[in-house]
Amino acid sequence: MIVITTPTGNIGQQVLEKLLDSGETIRVIARDPSRLSARARERLEVVQGSHSDREVVDRAFEGADSVFWVVPPDFQANNVETRYLEFIRPACEAFKNREVKRVVAVSALGRGWPKPAGLVSASVAMDDLIASTGVSFRALTMPSFMDNFLRQVEPIKNLSMFYSPLSGDLKVPTCATRDIASVAAKLLLDSSWSGSGSVPILGPEDLSHNDMAQILSEVLEKPVRYQHIPFEAFKASLIKSGASESMATGMVDMMMAKNEGLDNMEPRTAESTTPTSFRQWCKEVLKPAVLR
Repeated sequence: MIVITTPTGNIGQQVLEKLLDSGETIRVIARDPSRLSARARERLEVVQGSHSDREVVDRAFEGADSVFWVVPPDFQANNVETRYLEFIRPACEAFKNREVKRVVAVSALGRGWPKPAGLVSASVAMDDLIASTGVSFRALTMPSFMDNFLRQVEPIKNLSMFYSPLSGDLKVPTCATRDIASVAAKLLLDSSWSGSGSVPILGPEDLSHNDMAQILSEVLEKPVRYQHIPFEAFKASLIKSGASESMATGMVDMMMAKNEGLDNMEPRTAESTTPTSFRQWCKEVLKPAVLR
């Protein structure tokens, strides 16, 4: 049996779709089962509730061979690392008590980074806590997602620009969530692996934000520019959008680390190179959203 958390989230939903026809028994933890597709509801078991709840995960992990784990975002969290660790603690107890064999979790690149890195540091701490249970574990370690551009549809559409505090010339990897889901599904269906480790997912190429602006311009057939903004303005925009001081600081620390090379620490290999290019993703996902 495979258990999927966040089955209606961006990555979790795609993992679920890839597993529905696998022949495996699938169980999901969902706060609101009505958000699951009718096709999904016909083919899986549902445990309703939050996967931060001790009773919910204990019930959901009974008989589970593999678990797909994601900590959902909480932009009002009072402490970023505490949020990650307190959210995962009940699940870690259930991994042991229910003798779960394998866990695949969404994490981030950055292990070994010498400075505070906000959400990245919290993800690494979460990975360590999961690994300490003795369960066979794979942390999917990623750079920024291409899908984050969907948050900037309005400025791209109305102002022909997108913004970030990263240097416009810094070439970094990015990956598509569809590729993360493909890697996760493959691991969840594979019963041969054991031990603890990471699986980097780097996309097919390193691009700067200026490179991305050029690609966006070509795909959308209109000029699109990259607007660099100071970290102070980035933090202010997060707080204005409803983020807590701690979450805004965590986001800034993460972006500062990325700007200093955090996402470039992992050497690219054939195994870590995933297929969806930024240009392809823009054509298939972003362009329809901008034109909608």
